[in-house]
Amino acid sequence: MQGQLPPEAREKVEELQTLQTKAQQVAMSKQQAQAQLSDAEAALEALEDVEDDATMYREVGELLVETDRASAQADLEDRVDSLEIRVQTLEKQEGRFQNQFESLQEDLEELLQGAGLGGLGGGPAAPSGPTGPGGS
Repeated sequence: MQGQLPPEAREKVEELQTLQTKAQQVAMSKQQAQAQLSDAEAALEALEDVEDDATMYREVGELLVETDRASAQADLEDRVDSLEIRVQTLEKQEGRFQNQFESLQEDLEELLQGAGLGGLGGGPAAPSGPTGPGGS
């Protein structure tokens, strides 16, 4: 069907496809950041049960380096803070992509109706999952 579309409509379809790909990439990045955040929060919680004078190690590349509890806790708190910001940023990006997607879809619908080609019944689908309608 794309070969029968007016040039403006083809351009909108391509924009929709590009936007959908970007939205999927952002959703994957958000899932990874959320998993890392959960791990860091779990480590911080586990650290509460560790004695103040316990020997601890942190991973630096391929090495384990001795550290103290206070440093480990500060590092984990910083990591949690930065991951929370990352997740929030990615959620905002998802929202912007969703708004852009809906706007482009409406534009394409108008172009198709104006060209007498009907609606988007067989056209590109809205992103599914966390980036689609009703997503987080």
